[in-house]
Amino acid sequence: MDKVVSPANRWSWVEVNLAALRRNTTAFRRQLTRGTQLMCVVKADAYGHGAVPCVKTMHSAGASQFAVATVDEGVALREAGIEWPILVLSEPPVDCVRTLVRYDLMPSVYTADFALALGEAAAAENRVARYHLAIDTGMTRIGVRRQDAVELRRTIDFHRGLECAGTFTHFATADVPDDWDFALQLNRFRETVAALRGAGLETGLVHCDNTPGTVLHPECHFDMCRVGIGLYGLHPAETTRVRIELEPVMSVRGRVTRVLYPNVGDGVGYGLTWRVPKQNIQVATVPIGYADGLSRELSNQMDVLVGGCRCRQVGNICMDQFMFAVDVNSVRAYRPSRPVEYGDVVTILGADGDERITAEEMAKLRGTINYEIVCDFGMRLEKIYT
Repeated sequence: MDKVVSPANRWSWVEVNLAALRRNTTAFRRQLTRGTQLMCVVKADAYGHGAVPCVKTMHSAGASQFAVATVDEGVALREAGIEWPILVLSEPPVDCVRTLVRYDLMPSVYTADFALALGEAAAAENRVARYHLAIDTGMTRIGVRRQDAVELRRTIDFHRGLECAGTFTHFATADVPDDWDFALQLNRFRETVAALRGAGLETGLVHCDNTPGTVLHPECHFDMCRVGIGLYGLHPAETTRVRIELEPVMSVRGRVTRVLYPNVGDGVGYGLTWRVPKQNIQVATVPIGYADGLSRELSNQMDVLVGGCRCRQVGNICMDQFMFAVDVNSVRAYRPSRPVEYGDVVTILGADGDERITAEEMAKLRGTINYEIVCDFGMRLEKIYT
């Protein structure tokens, strides 16, 4: 591994490869139908990667709009100097309408009471609040019911403080080839957009494709695509791998803070769930734990990389630390070329030499998805941008 820069205060960190992020963003731009805009989803602190640096990198690669999950996420971007359009991907509490107007954030709208309160807040400031109409076409999560969309718009469109800047839905099964439910949702969305336009109502930017939809369904790129997990180099499903090449953006590393040769039979960690089976076993400690996103469910199951080789994590993962073992006398490849030493770099997620620990590998062990893996690691660990 090349020379590694690590934080001074704690030997554990997340590395974010902005060059890879830029290449992934460019790869998605190339997927888009001519004239289609790219909205990058940067909710949950850009899926744990750090929203502000990611937004700047994505914009430099051609993204024109951004999406967050909460008002606070949008405010944080504005206060960091981000001026490009920001969509909040849900209808927030009505009490925050003044904040939305103040920071020029576009909420999703699907109830009349919220929309009218937003319009009043905007008119009081002699401004117009832009919003995106969210339509529930079958995912049953958020949005106005498709059959009620025209009535909702007629109820609120009189207000001089409101402007519809977009109309969207979200697919539940865009990653499934030839899926009946996807086709049904798309047909419902098209019919609803047509009904809005037939009633003389402005739809703004029409968008529905998420990451798998953008890759697998160019027929519904419409005016804009909302891309999330793929930007960070992670595939939402196996079906997208053959259609677009992506580079993982996040790596998670730490340094060894203690190493010793315990006695045969000595236990490791809370509950002593692993015991030293023979002589010449090293046990090393790394300061990353479940409070940093390394789930306790991975205890005694996962591997880490040291010197380009896999080593097995042992004992229960603690809140702030974990341990791994090295069989110094082993002739198998499952061992570094030399004994582990204090300060050695350990890779928890990412590549070291020819070996790589992927988010998909960790997700499979946890029974979850790669999205959760990277979001979890972004909670507490310091980020280093490369």
